[in-house]
Amino acid sequence: MQRYIIGRLLLMVPTLLGVAILTFVIMRVVPGDVVALRYSQSGSVPQEVIDRERDQLGLNKPLHEQFADFMGGIVRFDFGNSLWTGRPVTEEIKGRLGISIELAILSTLLATALALPLGVIAAVKQDSWIDYVIRVFSIGGLAMPSFWLGILAILTLVVLFQWAPPLIFVPIWDDPIENLSQLIWPALVVGYRYSAVATRMTRSSVLEVLRDDYVRTARAKGLRETVVIVRHALRNSLLPVITVISLEFAFLFGGLVVTEQVFNVNGLGKLLVDAVAQRDYTLVQALVLLFSFVFVFVNFIVDVLYGVLDPRIRYG
Repeated sequence: MQRYIIGRLLLMVPTLLGVAILTFVIMRVVPGDVVALRYSQSGSVPQEVIDRERDQLGLNKPLHEQFADFMGGIVRFDFGNSLWTGRPVTEEIKGRLGISIELAILSTLLATALALPLGVIAAVKQDSWIDYVIRVFSIGGLAMPSFWLGILAILTLVVLFQWAPPLIFVPIWDDPIENLSQLIWPALVVGYRYSAVATRMTRSSVLEVLRDDYVRTARAKGLRETVVIVRHALRNSLLPVITVISLEFAFLFGGLVVTEQVFNVNGLGKLLVDAVAQRDYTLVQALVLLFSFVFVFVNFIVDVLYGVLDPRIRYG
């Protein structure tokens, strides 16, 4: 196990290096830069002013020197300053990181709380009216975009409860109740969307396990149906479900751009869109690396959990 973990951790390095190179190249290939965007509304600006600004930001350096500076900063965990605001990139990310983490965790917990029981019930009651209702519920989650559900949720809350998305975010350590009242609605909308995928995966996995011999043997021994389902069927069908839920969490960490906009949540996804629009190279590169690291690290954690959940898996 130790050798496997070390090998997987080392494999993260070339993966993240490839992401860094690809992001650096793409941002330089896209037409325009932050200086041109900054002075685009100022009318005629002398070329020497633009050149001086580009020199200050390091944009006039050859690409290989810019890339060397970028990689050297990564090694030192120094991502530089935002080209648009001039603040350190770490400060820009730090202000949004807690919101994205909390929203991703809440959405994942709600999706899991919906998916596991509904998927198991649908499998146990296969082809009954209960199964059909749950399947329609899950298909609806897959068919309806999260931002559309978010708009409907806001309209319902405004009309029935006179509640609107707050203009100022309250951290959970300042006022937990106020914080949860702000994030519970986007978490419910996003959690329902992603619970649909996990519900269908849970149903399929449990159905497959229920046909195995050891489940029939457990029933023949006289075990209660609840014990058979929970201890034997569900546990042995969790591996694909955990994979789906973990990948959803990694995506939710930075992929809720439209939902964040609808509910006025200033998370990392919205920050990335703003950075791309402003051609803020340093901020985009840092955010893409962060999202990639979270995605790779979550996959690593799930692979290690496989051995814990299924004793038949051995790592060599």
